[in-house]
Amino acid sequence: MIQTLSPSFTAFLGPNWLASGPLAEVALAVMKASSIAAAPPIIIFDDASGRPIDLDLRGTEREIVARLGVVAREVTLLPRHWDWLATQPGGASVALRKLVEEARRSSGDRDRSRAARDAAYHFMSTMAGNLPGFEEASRALFADDRRRFAGLIAGWPDDVRDHVVKLAFGDRTGG
Repeated sequence: MIQTLSPSFTAFLGPNWLASGPLAEVALAVMKASSIAAAPPIIIFDDASGRPIDLDLRGTEREIVARLGVVAREVTLLPRHWDWLATQPGGASVALRKLVEEARRSSGDRDRSRAARDAAYHFMSTMAGNLPGFEEASRALFADDRRRFAGLIAGWPDDVRDHVVKLAFGDRTGG
């Protein structure tokens, strides 16, 4: 059975985990935490890429949630492609989503492992780039040496260490 996961995001308050989940939930947690005087910097990460994202957190909770809906992007296709899409059940959007999902399924474990490793690297570059052992940990990550990687990051702040391991190896076993 293929499980489809909804996009997940994680926010950190300094080196401490703040919230994880759908973007709207994380955004509201960040909005509340940012009202604390002298709070450490808050960074929100897209867990799929490990990259930090910026959000517009102005306005009410309802206004923030309304801004975080489906993201429309431009797709450029040839007329014959649009003609074919128009004949598909559900229209172009449904057909494109199905095509993307099928491509993701057929790409296999290698692509998922690479994406997980890249997300972990992007996250750790932002959150741990100045921490001891970062460069060696990066080498271990790219060598897929989980045991060495875990040893090198053992002294990092707990929440940062746990999240980078989750991103890198969360959907894989072994080490």
